[in-house]
Amino acid sequence: MSDHAHWVGTWTATPAPAEGVAFSNHTLRMMPRVSIGGRRLRVRISNAHGTRPLAIGAAWVGLRGEGPALVPESNRRLTFGGERSATIAAGALVVSDPVELEVPPLADVAVSVHLPGDLPVSFGITGRYARQTNYVSPPGNFAAEEAMPVGRLTDDWYFVCGIDVVASSETGAIAAVGDSLTDANISTHDGHHSWPSQLARRLLARAHGRAMAVMNQGLGGNRILHDIRGDSGLRRFDRDVLAQPGVTHTVIMLGTNDLRNRNGKPEEEVTAPQMIAGLKQFAVRGQARGIKVIGGTLTPFENETFLPGAWNPKRETVRQAVNEWLRQTDVFDAIVDFDRALRDPDHPTRMLPIYDCGDHLHPSDRGYRAMGDAIDLSLFD
Repeated sequence: MSDHAHWVGTWTATPAPAEGVAFSNHTLRMMPRVSIGGRRLRVRISNAHGTRPLAIGAAWVGLRGEGPALVPESNRRLTFGGERSATIAAGALVVSDPVELEVPPLADVAVSVHLPGDLPVSFGITGRYARQTNYVSPPGNFAAEEAMPVGRLTDDWYFVCGIDVVASSETGAIAAVGDSLTDANISTHDGHHSWPSQLARRLLARAHGRAMAVMNQGLGGNRILHDIRGDSGLRRFDRDVLAQPGVTHTVIMLGTNDLRNRNGKPEEEVTAPQMIAGLKQFAVRGQARGIKVIGGTLTPFENETFLPGAWNPKRETVRQAVNEWLRQTDVFDAIVDFDRALRDPDHPTRMLPIYDCGDHLHPSDRGYRAMGDAIDLSLFD
């Protein structure tokens, strides 16, 4: 690779433990939408939560056509160190060899992975919800097929955790770290409504400014301080931010689930000082690697119905204290005020109804878009 180019992550899915799923001699066809495009790419496949090695029988990448089908003649075989198959150690990942494929910005890419072995629930499948349609074949290796037969649909990501492209040395990348409010839970399927998706569209549409990829590292239920359905924000920060190819910026919006304390454990009931101490660690660790770290305020969730009883006045007081600290601190390189973007000015402990999906916790499609629009693009120049 020339001195004027480098690898940049254009799409990611945070590895997490899938729930109640198994595979046996199936082919998965995952349909990621990239942020920036490129002519040369590679794919990352994770066995982060596996209890034993994961066998990859074959893997291919192409451009999505309609449904599970590919654009004719776009499918490319992936190799791993020159081999057509790979074995991924428990807890590890594998990065494919580069392939030549012209991928436009905001294109849908099809990554097909054949899993030849028997992977019961006890294996520990790595995956999480996608809010879009992906495909699982009947038994067999169909990774090379342009029109893969479909055994069932899934709205989860499985194993595929990243796509990188070769980009100019000036190109940067933003890792968006958050929970379901970053991952766009409850948004319309196949609509790409998350605020990182909206940010990627805005960055591509602007007439001037540095080229920037956007990697969505949102993970439903995620917290700053405690593990739940995957690693805490502090535990996964090295993997999901510092290790990402070409990362130059990160936007951190975490803390809502710390407040909600889904498990109801007294020892996990957080205070504002505890949350602030955790947020400071994101800044310290990111800035030490030359990454600009941008904090995001926490959006209102008064009387949410997704988890009845998760909001109460005491937790609201903590949210307000954390947000006020974020607005006043110089620990971060910048702040995005998501709270101000979504809240009802006449009732600031709740979202404006037009931005509320109806559960008073997750934004609507319009609300997610407003979050993406609240980010000052000059932060990335």
